[in-house]
Amino acid sequence: MRSLLLTLLLLCSINNIGTAQSYHEKLTDVANEHQLIGMSVVVVCEGEVVDVFHHGKANVVNDLPITDSTVYRIASISKAVTATVLMKLYEDGNFALDDDINDYLDYSVRNPNFPDQKISFRMLLSHTSSLQDGTGYSPFLAETYAQNPIPSIKELLLPSGSAYTANMWRLETPGSFFTYSNVNFGLLATLAEKISGQRFDQYAKSVLLEPLGITGSFYVNDLPNINNVATLYRNSIPQSDNYNGTYPPPFDESQYTIGDNGIRSSPHGGLRVSALELSNFLRMHANHGRFNGTQILDSTTVALMHEAQWTKNGNNGDNYYNLFNEWGLGLHSVRNTPNGDLIFPGTKMLGHPGEAYGLISDLYFEKEKQFGFIFITNGYAGTESYSFGSNSAYYQPEEKIFALIKSFQFDACATITTATESPTATKAAYAASIFYSSGTQQLHFHEDFQRGEIYSTAGQLVHQFSVKGSTERLGDLPLGVYCVLLRTELGMVARKIVVVY
Repeated sequence: MRSLLLTLLLLCSINNIGTAQSYHEKLTDVANEHQLIGMSVVVVCEGEVVDVFHHGKANVVNDLPITDSTVYRIASISKAVTATVLMKLYEDGNFALDDDINDYLDYSVRNPNFPDQKISFRMLLSHTSSLQDGTGYSPFLAETYAQNPIPSIKELLLPSGSAYTANMWRLETPGSFFTYSNVNFGLLATLAEKISGQRFDQYAKSVLLEPLGITGSFYVNDLPNINNVATLYRNSIPQSDNYNGTYPPPFDESQYTIGDNGIRSSPHGGLRVSALELSNFLRMHANHGRFNGTQILDSTTVALMHEAQWTKNGNNGDNYYNLFNEWGLGLHSVRNTPNGDLIFPGTKMLGHPGEAYGLISDLYFEKEKQFGFIFITNGYAGTESYSFGSNSAYYQPEEKIFALIKSFQFDACATITTATESPTATKAAYAASIFYSSGTQQLHFHEDFQRGEIYSTAGQLVHQFSVKGSTERLGDLPLGVYCVLLRTELGMVARKIVVVY
């Protein structure tokens, strides 16, 4: 038994390259160096959350810390969620990707420069529709949020519309040129409403968010606790979501026509969700559409979303500071281009970045190890905005955090620490998968197990427990690195944690 324990402690000590403590300390260093107001980092390995880190404040004036429950307005990562909602409609046979969207509208949407060329769902999802955020877009967006009744999206898209500007459409043939834009997803949400007969935020909640166990929403008044919403900052000045414990006035839908303007649900950037719950969405995509034993999206549909629909090849697109060089259906396909979309050199990843009101966000994953991560910050306190990194098109904080995740988490993800020779050892390791949250000083358990023990790095038993729920609070343990041993029916599992306050 003593030999077995020593083996497990040794495995635990090499479970991550370096120490978990130095990893969390280095994350804190990045946050402090760039004067980030608050941030969260969630890491997933083999489809399970293995590390959660929080730092700073969700609201400075009210002194609210970032925790597992903190809800962020995740900006353009919302587009990946919106695309997944559309693909639920697709796999249910409601439309084909190459259908003309005019078949689902009461008016004709065409690029005036190419009146005979159809606009398809595939084009909208891959940003190749030739529709872009022209000068009419921002004023129309403001009107959409402020007016009642809100204007129809056709006022923006049609040459006869009151908000239309000619530069809403590009001069390239639809389907031939990539231009990243928000309006594509406003139109997709409008189409989703036309097809489903439901307001987009409500449909998304019922078919995707709730099945994934996500309490977040595209509609802020649906959030269970407004105090959990992180305020977004630039230069320490609140820019958005500064609710201070009060919900905004509810949306008056008495004068709203379903399918008239899906932009109202902010499908392009307005999903509010915690970093921890957002990891459920990541895990579903990394696991071929399956989450917690339920097939949320068919594996063939997920594979189609992950398949490249556009690849940079000469002058066939605006790659946005070299960041976007390949795109799937609503997902950024990373090519690891030098000084461009470089995350983990040599590793193919999929996901989406986001930026709005001082917030920056990233969600990326790879499918071989079902590894992924989420990084979100709600803004900065300094006088200068974010600067680009030295090796990529991402900002400096992102670039540094990617490097830390690569060194401390990704390179160790393949190591499964178990002391049993059972062929089900791998299943044992992840059936009892746990993670430690620095925000609450709690261990979280994904599955039942028989009992657990916590050892110091010197091998001294410091804590014992049996499962009484999904968490175990460790607030009385001194700061430091520990090894958690879980005893399961399939064997023993070792996991290293760091206790920080």
